[in-house]
Amino acid sequence: MNTVGAPTGAGAMKRRLGVFDAVVIGLGSMIGAGIFAALGPAAGAAGSGLLLALALAAVVAYCNATSSARLAALYPQSGGTYVYGRERLGDFWGYLAGWAFVVGKTASCAAMAITVGAYLWPGQTHAVAVAAVVALTAVNYAGVHKSALLTRVIVAIVLAVLAAVAVTALAFAGADTLRLDIGVDATAGGVLQAAGLLFFAFAGYARIATLGEEVRDPGRTIPRAIPVALGITLGVYTLVAVAVLTVLGPVALADATAPLSDAVQAAGAGWLVPMVRAGGAVAALGSLLALILGVSRTTLAMARDRHLLHTLSAIHPRHGVPHRAELAVGTVVALLAATTDLRGAIGFSSFGVLTYYAIANACAWSLAEGEGRPYRLVPVIGLSGCATLALALPLGTVISGAAVLTLGTAVYFLRKVRTNASRH
Repeated sequence: MNTVGAPTGAGAMKRRLGVFDAVVIGLGSMIGAGIFAALGPAAGAAGSGLLLALALAAVVAYCNATSSARLAALYPQSGGTYVYGRERLGDFWGYLAGWAFVVGKTASCAAMAITVGAYLWPGQTHAVAVAAVVALTAVNYAGVHKSALLTRVIVAIVLAVLAAVAVTALAFAGADTLRLDIGVDATAGGVLQAAGLLFFAFAGYARIATLGEEVRDPGRTIPRAIPVALGITLGVYTLVAVAVLTVLGPVALADATAPLSDAVQAAGAGWLVPMVRAGGAVAALGSLLALILGVSRTTLAMARDRHLLHTLSAIHPRHGVPHRAELAVGTVVALLAATTDLRGAIGFSSFGVLTYYAIANACAWSLAEGEGRPYRLVPVIGLSGCATLALALPLGTVISGAAVLTLGTAVYFLRKVRTNASRH
């Protein structure tokens, strides 16, 4: 399979990563703060159907990642579906994907900031969230980014905390497997809504799909790495969800603001609570740092193409960062972190990101057999799954999400009209 737009010569990156490396990078991107945040809101929607929702979210994530991987192998350049949509479906669809990504990931930033506050200082959640956003925006502004070593340290901390939670909860004498039974409270609509919210916890698998320029034989390596990384992540998440459910049950889990620390507290391991709270805060801070970085870079790319205000494309002469984009993103995230709740932020994030991947699946459907097209069923399930989960989210989230996408569409066509008018 030939790649389109793949850099060659001096500007090309070295292809040194194999399947194992890609799996590790995928795990580092996926296993993070999402599991600390999403279980409570998802339990509130699905009730005793939480595990069904987790499985459904994983299936949609797999299809999305597989479609993205085939596209990334063909177009190994920065931008993700912003590039794929433009190349396969036309300029508008690439723009809409970029807009949905920026909107969804900005909400993800707010969710991660609120998670920092919920685990670090529950009584001052929003104040801590805003402080975290300001601090990490300043760090990014200074050009200090999360290193590969720091990523490994954070993943190690998160895995240690998740293992401690699972062992403590499952070893608790009061843990009851009857709490795993699916009861009459689990409705189809509730399970779908919970799957949409839990989709947030799998965010990050796109990192595997964007390794096309760095792996050996990307057409084979990336599609192999994705199911392994997703399978391991699903296994870890399932173990944690089962452990927490056996201790708290779906009702208490739905009411928990910091579900993992609440679970170890209920299991009589109060001494472990500070470690779990610290682990949740560290994981969320790591995710927040990477998210602010990613959103500001996508904002930069769209500003350069004049899809957003061109002034946001400025690069700081000393720090070498898109400082105006970073300040704009930081300001919006701080406002969201101060005014929204966790469920609202996760839902809005999922709506935007599901829209983004719906476009990715449509792009994958358009691939010819010689371009590395996935099995036809993969983009079909992915696209229909994204649409279904997005529309199953809380009604307020769907309305506000649709309104923001409509606003983005209006901005695009107004800019188009102005551009055409200026030419004549």
